[in-house]
Amino acid sequence: MTHRHLSVRALASGVLIGALLTPCNVYSGLKIGWTFNISIIALLVITGFWGLMARWIGSAHLAPGEGNIAQTTASSSANIISGGLVAPIPALAMLSSGNLPAPQLVIWVFSVSFLGIWVAWYLRESLLLRSGLAFPTGRATAEALREVFDQGREAALKLRVLFSAGVVAGVAKLLDSTWLPLPRPGLFGFQLPASGALAGYGGISAKNLTFSLEPSMLLLGFGAIIGFRAGASLLLGAVVAWGLVGPWGLVADFIPAGADDPDVGWFPDMIEWLLWPGVSLMVASALTRFALRGRVERQRRALGDRTGMDHVGLDPAGSDAPMGITDGFGARWMRLAGLAVASGLVVAAQMAIFDIHWFIACVTVPIAFLLAMVASRVVGETGIPPIGAIGKVSQLTTGVMAPGQTTENLMGANVAGGAAGQSADLLNDFKAGLAVQAPPRTQVLAQFFGILTGSLVGTWVYLRLIPDPGTMLITEQWPAPAVATWKVVAETLANGLDAIPNSALLAVLVGGVVGVGSALLEHERTPGWLPSMPAVGLAMVIPASLSVTMFMGSLIALALARFSPTLAQRFVIAAASGLIAGESLTGVGQALFGILGAG
Repeated sequence: MTHRHLSVRALASGVLIGALLTPCNVYSGLKIGWTFNISIIALLVITGFWGLMARWIGSAHLAPGEGNIAQTTASSSANIISGGLVAPIPALAMLSSGNLPAPQLVIWVFSVSFLGIWVAWYLRESLLLRSGLAFPTGRATAEALREVFDQGREAALKLRVLFSAGVVAGVAKLLDSTWLPLPRPGLFGFQLPASGALAGYGGISAKNLTFSLEPSMLLLGFGAIIGFRAGASLLLGAVVAWGLVGPWGLVADFIPAGADDPDVGWFPDMIEWLLWPGVSLMVASALTRFALRGRVERQRRALGDRTGMDHVGLDPAGSDAPMGITDGFGARWMRLAGLAVASGLVVAAQMAIFDIHWFIACVTVPIAFLLAMVASRVVGETGIPPIGAIGKVSQLTTGVMAPGQTTENLMGANVAGGAAGQSADLLNDFKAGLAVQAPPRTQVLAQFFGILTGSLVGTWVYLRLIPDPGTMLITEQWPAPAVATWKVVAETLANGLDAIPNSALLAVLVGGVVGVGSALLEHERTPGWLPSMPAVGLAMVIPASLSVTMFMGSLIALALARFSPTLAQRFVIAAASGLIAGESLTGVGQALFGILGAG
């Protein structure tokens, strides 16, 4: 197997595919609030193209390392929407005089995304090489890399399983969204009685509380990859938030209800309260784990200095993390220097483009780093980036420091969201890169070209689709759910901390205590019964239907592993990767047709 990684054709292929697929995520983000990871899609398209070129004109076959570089570049380009193009940027445009000029918008989106690259590189050893987190998207991409490039009967069989699962997921997605909507049955066959503040309602149904089955093959695939502990933790979080605390808050009138319709979910109304304890739990757990692991790392390095041993190469992550793919001394200085440069660029962009006070601009950087670390850990355990929830925490922080300043509120939170999104994306790519022993520096360079491409293409598409946000967004044609949420929170926090209900502040305190306590307990000795707190917290900020479906995926994988361990070991990851790729590819294709129709 050749060890080529960085090459002109790998970067050029990634840039081209990224430029073609970035508009799809911009469109779908503004249309339905949902975007897609294109890592596996880009990998399959690019390797297929160069395979044909090798057959037709005799060019060299693409090496596995080149495939990893190409998909890293493409995925970072399409993930540019985390830089704010489908949420805080249009929200600010609606509350101000309109869109920024294109050059300023490109610089801003690039700056916040660039920060995320260096945060990811800084967190790589902790979250990948030491914690050995699942990073489902990265693991699925790694599986696709192996099956596409490996030779032999077993590899060919796994590749057929991957493609077959992809076809099933794609057909299901197409049926559900176009021709024949699939049923989403509620998990209870009755309505809970309404009382107290809900006395005038007909009752509280399971669907009101978002407890239904979501017919998503992608979520089933995620569940199979993250494992039963994380899947059960998601279910636990959904039951606690949407089955216990939520109904209690509805009856006690500190959580608002939606329309009196048993078939309508109340997620947009209830999440405004439930996100506070959920985010508090995620943040407290992740930051405590990070601090404790940092102390252990310092002790290990001190021990290594005294004994002459290098402990950096000791890796619990298993076969996905080969020995020797750790950062050396020079790389550590490089990533710290890059983090400093990126931080300075973000601060300068805030001051120059939005006239934000230097102190507020500087404070947003450490907040962004901490929240990006939290988001990255959640993605590592569940595969879902909680960018919206992370943005709300940052909005709250900025709202306290600069009450009434809408621009500071939205753009300060934009820094955290952009850094978190790109950090999580690059960590997924790092996870895939471990399978082919990719040097981290080459992937960082690929990510740089990807965000540069995405900033240029994404900005152009956004300005072309939405030239007048004030009249076009939050309408039937462009619902823009994320824009609506960021805009409402910015308006609500205009008065600072007083805008947050006392009940929510108490819930924040409880969530923080539970998060810190669980991290301390897990650090000493991980009990088999202890749930994954990042997963529990995530379940409190997403509809219960998503958590239930991912739990089902983890349960299916567990059952297969119990009854047929050999079959599970051979095919579960390949099948799950195909489900993720098939639904994502279909969603991207639908978004592309939507753009063509809109044009």
